Amino acid sequence: MTSDAPGWEAIDARLAELYPDVEPKHYGTLHPFALGGPDPLDGISFYSRTGPVPHWHIVGYGMSELYGKETDNPDESGWGFEFTFRVARDPRDTEPPVWAANLLQSLARYVLSSGNWFEPGHHMNANGPIRQDHETAVTALAFAEDPELGTITTPHGRMQFLQVVGLTGDEYAAVRQWDTDGVLSLLAERQPLLVTDLDRPSLTDDPAARAEIEAGRARDGSSTGLLMIAGFDWTTEEDTIRLRFKDITTATVAQAVRDRLFHGRELLLDGNGTRVVLLPAEVFAVRQPGDGLLEVDLPAEAVAALPDALVPGTHPMPGTSHLIVEVS
Repeated sequence: MTSDAPGWEAIDARLAELYPDVEPKHYGTLHPFALGGPDPLDGISFYSRTGPVPHWHIVGYGMSELYGKETDNPDESGWGFEFTFRVARDPRDTEPPVWAANLLQSLARYVLSSGNWFEPGHHMNANGPIRQDHETAVTALAFAEDPELGTITTPHGRMQFLQVVGLTGDEYAAVRQWDTDGVLSLLAERQPLLVTDLDRPSLTDDPAARAEIEAGRARDGSSTGLLMIAGFDWTTEEDTIRLRFKDITTATVAQAVRDRLFHGRELLLDGNGTRVVLLPAEVFAVRQPGDGLLEVDLPAEAVAALPDALVPGTHPMPGTSHLIVEVS
């Protein structure tokens, strides 16, 4: 007999391995997204855990192909992942955290509306507390493979259980300036299974962790190669290239230059679709490969001078032919 939901059954089979004979609290979507409903996830399950710390292990259904094969990629099921989330639980609490389910639905809506998917190592700023009715320093998210569920093969292709991890603002800055995996590794030493606890202090409050982050940043530079900056653009005028920045953004840009170019890594600047790739190189060169993208090879002299040039005014860059940085 052929199943109507082989993808769903593959997820359940993996969960049964981790939670044998456990019936989770499950919430289904009354008005399916495919029929015009607001919630892309067709269901969310909550498993009550006591160890290694009390928490809810939350698993979504809907980012992979639960029913029939709809995409052209035979190797991946849908978007290739399903969200999971681990949220600290008071041992006396028996009611699942609805706010966490709402957060997963919001992330799913973002993926479907933008076409931007998540993978381990990705991160995003929530621009405020991830739970609106709770005072918390956790205002950002990172993504990692679920440490217990991992990745499975379904009838529709590969599917990874992708865990959402809450970060404080300071931790999010450390992720951007150093490395997601490095920060999450330090966090996992203090938060088993990367459980999100809205009431915990920041990892950077620990002097030992802060020292490891700074050492990693000095050693490796930043793994974040894309910087979204408002008000940025570039123009070409005969043989002159102008990179234009707003003063309010330049401190962030200067730090990204130090964290990327100083370590021999490229940096992509994106100003709402206006894109420039800055690359460390032996000699200055400029290319326009298309789609509005500008590639600029910067010699060591220009790389060294760029952070100090990101101040109001017009600044010709040394070691280049007619590259000008303008800050207003």
